[in-house]
Amino acid sequence: MLDIKQIRENPQAVQERLQRRGDYDLQPLLELDRQQRDLEQARSQLQARSNEIGKLVGQKIKSGSSPDSPEVQDLREEGNTIKTRLSELEPQERELKEQIETFLLTIPNLPSDSTPIGKNEEDNIEVRRWGDEYLPQNANILPHWEIGEKLGLLNFERSTKIAQSRFVSLIGIGAQLERALIQFMLDRQTAAGYVEIIPPFLINSQSLTASGQLPKFAEESFKCANDDLWLSPTAEVPIANLYRGEILAAEDLPIYYCAHTPCFRREAGSYGRDTRGLIRLHQFNKVELFKFVHPDTSEQEHQKLLHDAEAILQALQLPYRVLELCTGDLGFSSTKTYDLEVWLPSSEKYREISSCSNCKDFQARRGSIRFKEAGKKGTQYVHTLNGSGLAVGRTMAAILENYQQPDGTVRVPEVLQPYLRREVIGEG
Repeated sequence: MLDIKQIRENPQAVQERLQRRGDYDLQPLLELDRQQRDLEQARSQLQARSNEIGKLVGQKIKSGSSPDSPEVQDLREEGNTIKTRLSELEPQERELKEQIETFLLTIPNLPSDSTPIGKNEEDNIEVRRWGDEYLPQNANILPHWEIGEKLGLLNFERSTKIAQSRFVSLIGIGAQLERALIQFMLDRQTAAGYVEIIPPFLINSQSLTASGQLPKFAEESFKCANDDLWLSPTAEVPIANLYRGEILAAEDLPIYYCAHTPCFRREAGSYGRDTRGLIRLHQFNKVELFKFVHPDTSEQEHQKLLHDAEAILQALQLPYRVLELCTGDLGFSSTKTYDLEVWLPSSEKYREISSCSNCKDFQARRGSIRFKEAGKKGTQYVHTLNGSGLAVGRTMAAILENYQQPDGTVRVPEVLQPYLRREVIGEG
């Protein structure tokens, strides 16, 4: 959430930065804010006069005036009129505050000054590529869903019978490979300093609002019919709410968490895209990285987060590239984002496998997560960062394609062999 004070004091600057993301008009918000402040001023003046009348009545009675005297009665009548007016103003002001809060919840984060300006994904900037030496030379590589079904690792048809389209059942070695990838990623990230956590997979509306998913992305999430609970779209949401409404000690920062969770998304805006395979499912596993950090270090922490996500792809020897997202392609809560895209040889394309974002104080302001420095007055909002480390299904897809061999088997990446206790999938 943006700071209404920042918008009020620098409306043109905020408007210009928002326009880098798309078409946003702050004038209705500014008008609501003006009305609310006018009401607040009027209420304060009336309250001050009410307090003054109470003192005057007491002074006059103390000095000998009768409680029934005309001057005392006039003051009391004025006081009653003010109380009536206050009772009318208070709900009006409360309603205006709620309208302002609702409006603020719909405004995305401001892009950082270093975020490239652009309209959509076509304007993203490639920062670097890694692993060209690992690009497969094998011709006629089958798409991951074909080799996966051929080797009996996964089944989409029976999953549709159980649920609907965009679900998969992992079978035998397929299930073991998924589990091996999760354990490998967690082992690497905990060694890098992240504390593993298993959060709730069902989350309430307040948590989704604090992290930025509500109200904008309600249609993208699955909601339980009889409870104020939603299936988690990403572990970012529950972890971002661990300290909601709390004040942390500055010396406890930074705080690193990693979590493996299933993620559930409607993919409402993606119909017709990636209808086959593991790229765009309603349910998928992901290892999430999340940080609560001091504002002074958030940019450095962002680079570290990106490095930690890249380290998984490098250990697996999967070719990838790093993209810096432009303003028009930023996620709602992010001020700056790097995407990691892994190479899928069957389609001869790089596909997103991790998105590493710095949200600065945007989520912390929505969730009221602050910190206090010893010896200093007041508190500050923490900065939050998140990234996939990695999306497990997409990592499996990349392995099934990049490690595919001419004889129809799939070589197991060396770092996964101790977990799977095999070197090849589909042999024998």
